[in-house]
Amino acid sequence: MDTLASSILVLDQDLRLQYINLAAESLLAISGRQVNNAFVGDIFLNADDDVADIRQAIVGHHSFTKRKTQLHLANGKSLQVDYTVTPLTDFPDAAVVIEIQSMNYAERISRDETLISTHETTRELVRGLAHEIKNPLGGIRGAAQLLASELPNSELADYTNVIIEEADRLHKLVDRLVGSRKPMEYSSLNVHEVLERVRNLVDAEVSDRDITLVRDYDPSIPELQGDFEQLIQAVLNIVRNAVQALDSPHVRHRSGLIELKTRVMRNVTIGTVFHRLVARLEIVDNGPGVPPELIDNIFFPMISGRAEGTGLGLSIAHSIVNQHKGIIECSSEPGRTRFSMYLPVITQAQATSDHHGNGSGKQSAGVFSGQFGK
Repeated sequence: MDTLASSILVLDQDLRLQYINLAAESLLAISGRQVNNAFVGDIFLNADDDVADIRQAIVGHHSFTKRKTQLHLANGKSLQVDYTVTPLTDFPDAAVVIEIQSMNYAERISRDETLISTHETTRELVRGLAHEIKNPLGGIRGAAQLLASELPNSELADYTNVIIEEADRLHKLVDRLVGSRKPMEYSSLNVHEVLERVRNLVDAEVSDRDITLVRDYDPSIPELQGDFEQLIQAVLNIVRNAVQALDSPHVRHRSGLIELKTRVMRNVTIGTVFHRLVARLEIVDNGPGVPPELIDNIFFPMISGRAEGTGLGLSIAHSIVNQHKGIIECSSEPGRTRFSMYLPVITQAQATSDHHGNGSGKQSAGVFSGQFGK
């Protein structure tokens, strides 16, 4: 049952926990060792009706399913779930199995699938448009150069230079829209090396401003397959966005804070692919937040909340993470904006494959083990 994506709990006749699988530990944010033999009513708070229904199912030897039920956890969080209770008769130490399906989890999977699909469609559209733009731009630039060589008056060359410079500028903009065509160079890397490189770069850039970068690293994250330079670019784009947000005139506090946080996650589905291990990188800032009208579109090209922004940084970051079989999510409110990057721990063969495959992680100690804990 540890291999299942569904969350499983097994209770005895007294409704005390005898077994919990990895998916349930992740969903409920609890440790199986800590809650071993705990009463189900201490795991799910204010659940008297649910406890009574489970007892009745054991007595009557019947299964039942509850839809869209709120489960209140000991850590203060609540989950909307569907759960099924099935009594057991052939096991002396187990009386009932509870299978939980998180509605929040299902919604996130659907949202991830939509974002990945839409972004891929947009990227193909932009590439096609870029090809159609580059061809006439080359012709315009070439014609302007020929015209400049035939002009009788050198002062008129200023006009042809404007044509050439603007054609070059448009060519560079189209290249940025399309993104790098360089294939990913996958190798084993530690995500903390990526974050430390970004932190050092940004620290130098904000040395004259009241902006602090804080690290909260999980040293248990194993190495993963990725393109070191490309991942630096993706993280750097997001962190620089946070810096620009903290420089906004809408910031009402004097001290800017950017938190770089990592955690290892187990049994995570990204899009339609289930991964055993995923590294989660979070960039959190205390800036003014993303405008509500932009939050659903910020990863698309040319979408920016700043008048001087190009709207390409987040699009490029999303494309890089997507090529690593991962995804970026954003949640924002005034005073707290969180970008979460989910990078599966996958093998070299899976990383270089054109198609998604099931991830499996190799356990290895991080190079920053023990240095940057909470």
